[in-house]
Amino acid sequence: MPQDLFFYNTMTRTIDRFEPSDGKTVRMYCCGPTVYNYAHIGNLRTYVFEDVLDKTIRLAGYGLKHVMNITDVGHLTSDADEGEDKMLIAAKRESLGVLEIARKYEGKFFEDTKALNISRPDVVARATEHIKDMIEFVKVLEEKGFAYLSNGNVYFDTAKFQGYGKLSKQDRSDLKHGARVEEDASKRNPSDFVLWFTSSKFENQILQWDSPWGRGYPGWHIECSTMAMKYLGENVDIHCGGVDHIPVHHENEIAQSEAYLGHDWVHFWMHGEFLQLKNAKMSKSSGSFLTLDSLIEKGYKPEHYRYFCLQSHYRSQANFSFEALDAAKNTYENLTAKIVELKQNPIKGDDENVLSEYIAKFDDFLFHDLKTPQALAVMWDALKTDKLSNDSKLKFLLHADEVFSLKLDEIELPKNQEEIPSEVRELANERLKARLEKNWQKSDELRDAILEKGYVIKDLPGGKFELSKAN
Repeated sequence: MPQDLFFYNTMTRTIDRFEPSDGKTVRMYCCGPTVYNYAHIGNLRTYVFEDVLDKTIRLAGYGLKHVMNITDVGHLTSDADEGEDKMLIAAKRESLGVLEIARKYEGKFFEDTKALNISRPDVVARATEHIKDMIEFVKVLEEKGFAYLSNGNVYFDTAKFQGYGKLSKQDRSDLKHGARVEEDASKRNPSDFVLWFTSSKFENQILQWDSPWGRGYPGWHIECSTMAMKYLGENVDIHCGGVDHIPVHHENEIAQSEAYLGHDWVHFWMHGEFLQLKNAKMSKSSGSFLTLDSLIEKGYKPEHYRYFCLQSHYRSQANFSFEALDAAKNTYENLTAKIVELKQNPIKGDDENVLSEYIAKFDDFLFHDLKTPQALAVMWDALKTDKLSNDSKLKFLLHADEVFSLKLDEIELPKNQEEIPSEVRELANERLKARLEKNWQKSDELRDAILEKGYVIKDLPGGKFELSKAN
């Protein structure tokens, strides 16, 4: 029986009980990268949040179908319908073809997410491979009276959609997306947005396709609605992205999708907050961004950055500094040292009920809006308590890492200890238990048994021991 889940819903601005539409399998769509440059660590923080959400849903006992798009055409330099295509800018910058740029940075994106132990979505959908679907989608909007042709481009008429602005909680008159640039005179309303561009605009656009409105290419927003419906159907349980998507991209997705369907589309909207760098949002256009590779070059592991991300709630802004990353690094390395210590002394105990209590407490924080900082605190409390045996602490850590994904199961003993046979280590653990029980006779007998197998045991402070080969 799946566990109850409670998430913050951007649409309602409250933490609501979550349940998938069919009660069994969660249909989740996440806005993926625009593959024109390296993902910066602010982008990657959003994907860490979505990965924690993915793994929490599975931990709660639900099935999950996770879909993510790859924007390899149609994303302009402004969130409004102005400027050049980011893919075209990158192609000029690097003297490569647009699709060469797309595949290069798509590949690097997945290298970064793999390094961060972020699970690959069940479906990864490229915009360029779904153009026919987008055209059919726009045709339906046109037939229903929500789209109009003007100066060679097809626009969505926001005045026809009564609920426009309901996600951002703004009046349609306030959502003038062209205000930052010269207003598009072809629009009926300032908040209208392009569904399909033709060759009458941005004549140098390389990627173009034939359509009922002329040869051209899709607007940015249409791809997500089209691909989400193709792979998840007419009802999406959770739609994720960064907070910067709320006022424009996701507002437009809602308008075109619900106009197309004639009913509500997404059950829960969830958004990750910004990562701040010196109190300024990371931005590729301004050049103020760091990549995962740049951290690795400075001697950090991907796990250090993932641990850094887990220390902040996904709905809180996180301030990045190398001092903060150093603190996360030190804490993570202390954690790995503790795991080695536990593996060296895997003492079992009659503490299953206590272990269950710790797991339940840990799960509860995740099941109530992904409270990773509190879940981390439970993990450290479990490691420090004397109510759990070493073996149970290791079991707890493996459970926690189903969501934390810090690769704790890959932490190995030092090589000289790996070579010690398991039966010798078992004798050593039995001897430690005998010493703790002050059964000195049994302790001496086990020491001799270890020696007979060719090993010497040395007692260390704090109930520890060291094994080495006898001379």
